[in-house]
Amino acid sequence: MEYRKFNDDYVVRLNKGEEVISQLKELCSKENVKLAEITGLGASDLVEIGVFNPNTKEYKTKVFEGMFEITSLVGNATRKDGDVYLHIHINFGDEIGNVRGGHLVQSRISATSEIVVRRINGEVGRKLSDEIGLNLLSF
Repeated sequence: MEYRKFNDDYVVRLNKGEEVISQLKELCSKENVKLAEITGLGASDLVEIGVFNPNTKEYKTKVFEGMFEITSLVGNATRKDGDVYLHIHINFGDEIGNVRGGHLVQSRISATSEIVVRRINGEVGRKLSDEIGLNLLSF
């Protein structure tokens, strides 16, 4: 991962073989990012996504392997119990134009990825909602 800071924002390049979630957590931890908007695109050869089932309060996940274009990466960075907490969704397409998407569990970069982490001045935490089964924004 390489990045450059512009005021309070970061332009990030992930390199071949790097994993999106772990690299963004590392950046947010190192730079003490407590609240941010995340957007990006790129290329991946392994993507794991999830869809949340509110009845069972669990994510159903699926792993995809192949050559994919990340057409949209969008989410946020907050903190939960002091630790970096990422909530990111992804859309990715294959070589014939089929697009899939969901909650991003992991994505390995096959060529490069370009991501912007836009810091928001302030802090928002996360708290588990027993009713919903998710870590909701806590104001």
